[in-house]
Amino acid sequence: MPVNSTASETAADRSERDTLPINELFYSLQGEGELAGVPSVFIRTSGCNLRCWFCDSYHTSWEPTHGQMDLEEIIAEVQSYEKANHVVLTGGEPLIHDRSVDLLQRLDELGYHTTVETNGTIYRDAPIDLASISPKLASSAPTAEKDPKGDGEWADRHEKRRIDTDALAELVDAYSSQLKFVITDSDDLPEVKRLLKQLRSVASTTILDSDVLLMPEGTTREALDESRNSVAELAIEHGYRYTPRLHVDLWNDAPGT
Repeated sequence: MPVNSTASETAADRSERDTLPINELFYSLQGEGELAGVPSVFIRTSGCNLRCWFCDSYHTSWEPTHGQMDLEEIIAEVQSYEKANHVVLTGGEPLIHDRSVDLLQRLDELGYHTTVETNGTIYRDAPIDLASISPKLASSAPTAEKDPKGDGEWADRHEKRRIDTDALAELVDAYSSQLKFVITDSDDLPEVKRLLKQLRSVASTTILDSDVLLMPEGTTREALDESRNSVAELAIEHGYRYTPRLHVDLWNDAPGT
């Protein structure tokens, strides 16, 4: 279900403290990571503290669109998908919102398995079954040449915010997790290795290479056709796991998938 500000009440009519900005809420297959292929309800919040040039949810970051939904509305919509036991809270960056913790608590009380897709810059104390952490590499920076808006205005802010080792360590230590890196080309691998070495020196939890997933950059089938094989070969070469973007392979870049 796409959500926008014309549906239900608008943000002006309701207290944002009691609601979450929801861009999409839909039922599909998890497309990435260790649970790829699992039927899941996706709750996509709007708003992000970073601006990756390749963001696959442009309307939650570069041009946020959403409707305000309270927790009971969200829960009712989730429960309407009767076959789903898995819920994915994604964005944007869902952990920028205080109310995401309340939502995760309600989902936990109802017995849902929850995955949170996060860029790893924010730690929250919440019931999360799988923290799917995607630290943003230097290649994600929206330089003037790659900025979707063409001005590079976000480049410095993005660079300063994209890695928070302390937050990453807290997430890894608190939750069952996977580290999912978007790979643009082989030049990304030295940074992946440096970041893992740094994180392993800080976190109490043992981080195995099998916890590390390499995912090709690309939001369309055509783009993935150009990159998936080379990223798979990098995973083989360096002993990491490869993750597909199953939803892109199946439905290209259609919304609500």
